[in-house]
Amino acid sequence: WRRRTTSVRSRAVKGMLSGLWLGLAAGFLAALLLLQWLPPPPPPASPSLSLAGLFHDLVRYGKTKGGCGERPAWLQHFDVPKRWFCHFYVVAVIWNGILLLWLIQSLFFSQPFPVWFQDWLSVLGEASQDQNRGDKALSAFLVCLFVWLNSCRRLWECLRISVFSTGVIHVVQYCFGLSYYVLVGLTVLSQVPPSVRAGREDGLTVRWYHVLGLLMFIWASVHQQRCLVILANLRKNTLGKMSTVCMVCVWDFPPLK
Repeated sequence: WRRRTTSVRSRAVKGMLSGLWLGLAAGFLAALLLLQWLPPPPPPASPSLSLAGLFHDLVRYGKTKGGCGERPAWLQHFDVPKRWFCHFYVVAVIWNGILLLWLIQSLFFSQPFPVWFQDWLSVLGEASQDQNRGDKALSAFLVCLFVWLNSCRRLWECLRISVFSTGVIHVVQYCFGLSYYVLVGLTVLSQVPPSVRAGREDGLTVRWYHVLGLLMFIWASVHQQRCLVILANLRKNTLGKMSTVCMVCVWDFPPLK
């Protein structure tokens, strides 16, 4: 009976990450449905803030917070500057860079993950150990590499290209953004076979979807960077200073004929 109870608890704990991501997806779906069901927030001149207004204040950020009515002073204590978006990428570059380094050492230099981290991954998720572990290891490596490269690019864009306004975001959104980039790397490495974590991977197997994923990542990164430059230039006047004048955006996609 004790062994059966321990086994059930172990399986429940090992599904922690899967349940967490499922809960986040369900939460976003519920928020979307609530936005459609709840009445719109009060007009800007209204001094009161209803339950619907509180919900809108939680999920909106930047300029969209202007439609939440006149916000009480106590509610503004939960605001953080929108320019703190760059903190997400600072955490992502450092944390996912460490995870990528451990994975590189394991795949190419046969050095195992730290023991405490292997135990941690075994609790967060249980990866299958089968004959396809070579392509799974390469898939995990590419995902970790893409996440880290994208985080480096986004951090550089936040510091050098983006033009932030005086908009704010809710502290709950800020904490979620920080947690997201930590959980992504953990989720990927939790699916790595135990032999890879222990530094005993024999080789990597390249599949067609690895090449396709690489090409899609390169195309998407270039396109996103071009769009960000376009948006940043819309916030500047002819002198290169921030402007509040509305302008028509022309995206990077070719025009439809």
